[in-house]
Amino acid sequence: MVRLSHADVVHLLMQLGIMLIMGRIFAEVARKFKQPAVIGEIIAGVLLGPTVLGMIQPEWFAALFPVPSGAGTVLSGMVQVAVVMLLFIAGLEVDLHIVWQQGRQAIATSLFGLVIPFFIGFVFPYLFPEFFGIADIHARLVFALFMGTAMAISALPVIVRILMDLNMFRSRMGLLVVASAMLDDLIGWMIFSVLLGMIGKGGTTMSVWNTALLTLLFAVSMLTVGRGLLNRLLPWVNRKFAWPGGVLAVSLALCFFAAAFTEYIGIHAIFGAFIMGVALGDSEHFSERAKEIVHQFINNIFAPLFFVSIGLRVNFFTNFDLMLTITIIFIAFVGKIAGAGIGTRLGGFSWKESLAAGFGMNARGAMEIILGLIALENGLINEKVFVSLVIMALFTSMTSGPLMRWSLTSR
Repeated sequence: MVRLSHADVVHLLMQLGIMLIMGRIFAEVARKFKQPAVIGEIIAGVLLGPTVLGMIQPEWFAALFPVPSGAGTVLSGMVQVAVVMLLFIAGLEVDLHIVWQQGRQAIATSLFGLVIPFFIGFVFPYLFPEFFGIADIHARLVFALFMGTAMAISALPVIVRILMDLNMFRSRMGLLVVASAMLDDLIGWMIFSVLLGMIGKGGTTMSVWNTALLTLLFAVSMLTVGRGLLNRLLPWVNRKFAWPGGVLAVSLALCFFAAAFTEYIGIHAIFGAFIMGVALGDSEHFSERAKEIVHQFINNIFAPLFFVSIGLRVNFFTNFDLMLTITIIFIAFVGKIAGAGIGTRLGGFSWKESLAAGFGMNARGAMEIILGLIALENGLINEKVFVSLVIMALFTSMTSGPLMRWSLTSR
């Protein structure tokens, strides 16, 4: 095992301390303005990163956050773990009972809310790859598939929070929106895992089918046989292990095992963590109190490290492209609102309620940012597209609640 030097240890602890305190301060500022904490955490990263600190005091920035080596490598590893844990708690939000209760209506809303934004998100990049910075014409198919997936995925935690703020979470429309968003996210992350498998294995037809089959088999086995085994394991854990340390340790260990397994077989680690979260969260033996403890642990320690690190990766000024950002926001709004709105209308709701559902499912939040970061790390997108996706995710998250409220109260 490689040991960090004394200076590296000091450096790493300083990085963690500064990122956590800055993330918390700006998260609280965001909450004051009734915005998601993630917005404040990303702003903190932008201030600490090359966008602000790197331009005002480049020596300070280079000293505090140098090119990954030593402490920087350890920090990078911790950020990767944070991504896995964030997808795990996103999976915990998925309640399969709600999906089953909504039945055919949820399938219709989810289908339209997935297919239409995927199609619109795919067509524009495929037809105009140069506009999106894709110089290699042969790479446009994979890029277009990624953009379609990015437009199809919603941010379930943000949607749930918005519906709770509007006192609509337990309403008929609220449950339909939540169930549809759950299905969208489940299918969307499966598509993205296959897409990453295409990149990692050279993109041959055989490798694509192998990755798709492995992804489907893992998801089905975890949500059937795996869920049954977890229902046997959790009561034993609750009896034999101390509360809440036992359930916290076991749930996170299972998360890491599933993530390691999917990474080993060529599917990205995030998918294993997400599916394990779905399977655990659906168990009656994994209580709401246990979920809350896991959420608090991850959201207040690891989530800030990840979202602050977003601002450390790129210069948001030099990589900001106004037309590209407006285009991506436009595609996101049109695709999701039209798709989810039509699907909800077919489910028997009024046009006003259908429009509100479309606005609600348009929230992208943390999921879009995680998606963009992984795509950036795998060379699927460039930094300009990444910055535009981050801005789109923040903008849709900030506007979903007010637009839902407006659509329901307008005459």
